[in-house]
Amino acid sequence: MPHPLIGKQAPPLTLPSTPDGTPYTLPIGQKPIAIFFFPKAFTTGCTKEACAFRDAKKDNIVFQGTGSDELEVVGISRDAVEKQTRFADQHKLGYRILSDADGSARKSYSVSKAAMGLIDGRETFFIGKDGIVKDVCDKMIDWNSHTQMVEKQLKLAATPTVTSTAPAPAVST
Repeated sequence: MPHPLIGKQAPPLTLPSTPDGTPYTLPIGQKPIAIFFFPKAFTTGCTKEACAFRDAKKDNIVFQGTGSDELEVVGISRDAVEKQTRFADQHKLGYRILSDADGSARKSYSVSKAAMGLIDGRETFFIGKDGIVKDVCDKMIDWNSHTQMVEKQLKLAATPTVTSTAPAPAVST
């Protein structure tokens, strides 16, 4: 069953950000955004996922836009800003990690639980430049599928729409 936010306006979001806890508001409707919710900083899967986004931004031309086409990557977990800052610094992430200590962002994005409800789920949302949620990846163990989904959506967004400039066919009477 598709995620309930697909095709809908992304919920607005302002949360404390690395490195100093300053509130950061997502630029919804201004540029494409990949938000990945992860369970916990410094765990194996979360580290691999965060580094996969770092590497994609650096090495994959599809992830590299400019101006309003530049992809905004944002990671979100319940961890405190101080822990997230150490995580971002240690792995040289180069994008914002936001602290959702009270779980309000998870709730507004309908992020599920994992491991029979014992831990926070891992979900990535791709929000188009128009502010609409285009796709969601909820694979808990296959963290590479998250960057692959974002790449697919970026390619779709870059595909020009074809409009015909040919004259309409003549109608015989």
